[in-house]
Amino acid sequence: MTLAPFGARLRQALDTRGQLCVGIDPHASLLSAWGLGDDLAGLETFSRTVVEALADRVAVLKPQAAFFERFGSKGVAVLEKSVEEARAAGALVLMDAKRGDIGSTMAAYAEAFLSPAGPLFSDAVTVSPYLGFGSLRPALDLAREQGCGVFALALTSNPEGAEVQRAVGADGEPVAASVLRQLAAENAGAAPLGSFGAVVGATLADAGVDLAINGPLLAPGIGAQGATMADLPRVFGASVINVVPSVSRDVLRHGPSVPALREAAERFVGEFAEAVK
Repeated sequence: MTLAPFGARLRQALDTRGQLCVGIDPHASLLSAWGLGDDLAGLETFSRTVVEALADRVAVLKPQAAFFERFGSKGVAVLEKSVEEARAAGALVLMDAKRGDIGSTMAAYAEAFLSPAGPLFSDAVTVSPYLGFGSLRPALDLAREQGCGVFALALTSNPEGAEVQRAVGADGEPVAASVLRQLAAENAGAAPLGSFGAVVGATLADAGVDLAINGPLLAPGIGAQGATMADLPRVFGASVINVVPSVSRDVLRHGPSVPALREAAERFVGEFAEAVK
């Protein structure tokens, strides 16, 4: 069955569940804080608990693929199960894989995460456009065909990113501005929201580029990295309505208590609503 376009499904999820994306980031320090081992059993318990607590109420869950891949094939199997169960409970799953390559390799990455035949089939995936925006074409085309989404790194929350993202290309246009412009072209005419988004850090003092891409803007950096929901209107301006604020550690640190995880997520949803009203 063909899915409705990701942008439309995301808009509905944000409007009904609130604007929040929670990461599933089972890194060693969080596993330890939960009283779990840094092993496959700890990974399984952590992931199952987050899905149980949040998949039926938050708009987006964002597993970080690397934290599962480090356990090898059995870790990837846990990721597969987490994706399946999260989607079954109604959350949209954004696979944080940050893949980027050219030609058939990029097509294979796209098939891994955006093909319904694949066990890691997700609603959207993060990608890197820094082999040239055109290198993303296999992912963009498959996403459009399957009703999925793609989030391209544009202005990330890490300070090192500016070295490349703020650089000026041969045509005189900043690299990030070029990525955003081309995403806007992919989203042209889409309603109520395009399916091709950008990653723009909430920690930015000033985006300095046009963020009106008619698509979602994933905003990491809230919580542990220092940004707050109150910062979002300043960073994103009129495009704040399309922001998907991403919080990981400041929700996950409240586990393994399911009620505490839910309470933390609800608090961030409320803080966003208060910031943009």
